Amino acid sequence: MVTPDDVKTYIQDSLACTHITVIGDGQHFEAVIVSAAFDGKSRLQRHQIVYAALGDRMKSEIHALSMKTFSPTEWEVQEG
Repeated sequence: MVTPDDVKTYIQDSLACTHITVIGDGQHFEAVIVSAAFDGKSRLQRHQIVYAALGDRMKSEIHALSMKTFSPTEWEVQEG
């Protein structure tokens, strides 16, 4: 069974993140991801970047992933 730590590692292996948290039950996961790669990107483009980082795992190992994506600047504002 895939753990939240596994999902976190999968994302970090392909995407430079300044912050990432993942929670989940083995099939359904929620992630908060902060990366400079998201600068100037739409929400759809950001999600595509994360899905690309996960590759085929989204088809086989991970049933669902809900995510909130932020650039580092947006994250600073979010965290206030």
